[in-house]
Amino acid sequence: MKKTTVIILAMFGISCQSKEKEVTNPVNQPVKMEIQKDLEVATFAGGCFWCTEAVFLELDGVKTVVSGYIGGKTANPTYEEVSSGMSGHAEATQITFDPTKISYGELLEIFFSTHDPTTLNRQGADVGTQYRSEIFYNSEAQKKTAEDYIALMTAQNTFGKPIVTKLSKAPTFYAAEDYHQNYYNRNQNQSYCTYVITPKVEKVKKLYKDKLKK
Repeated sequence: MKKTTVIILAMFGISCQSKEKEVTNPVNQPVKMEIQKDLEVATFAGGCFWCTEAVFLELDGVKTVVSGYIGGKTANPTYEEVSSGMSGHAEATQITFDPTKISYGELLEIFFSTHDPTTLNRQGADVGTQYRSEIFYNSEAQKKTAEDYIALMTAQNTFGKPIVTKLSKAPTFYAAEDYHQNYYNRNQNQSYCTYVITPKVEKVKKLYKDKLKK
């Protein structure tokens, strides 16, 4: 994100933390990875989950995207616990996809092109460990692909700065409260959506036209 944009967002207090106080599912439950045969799951944390969810919902081959929490020490965390930074969880998305239509490597490419993997515990105006960049692999094949991808970008100095994205084995993923799910598509006129998420979605539509849902 350009520096000027960050300044503007900070001035207006626009961040993922400016969330609604509506609570429809205050105690979250683990999401079981019971998926259809031949589908796979990818789990990414790259800042506010409203952003990553909106981006991946655009892609052909992506069946579902669930916003949630992962990587912390608190069982069944609520948004308030995660946003405090004390639970250790990251905001993340669990993506169920058809690898015959879109590969895990392609998902990684879009993940890295739609957030800043060089800022530690921060994405734009969203600051805190809950906004860290982290890949949670669900298989050894995913781990190897992610390692190779990060190594390639590091060798090519893709971002001009060191990549700080962590790579961890996926622990329990907890679905976020109902009002976080499909947030962008239901709230496109909200200020955070307009200033932060829409540019990411438009970027994906421009750069990855061949990968979009028809």
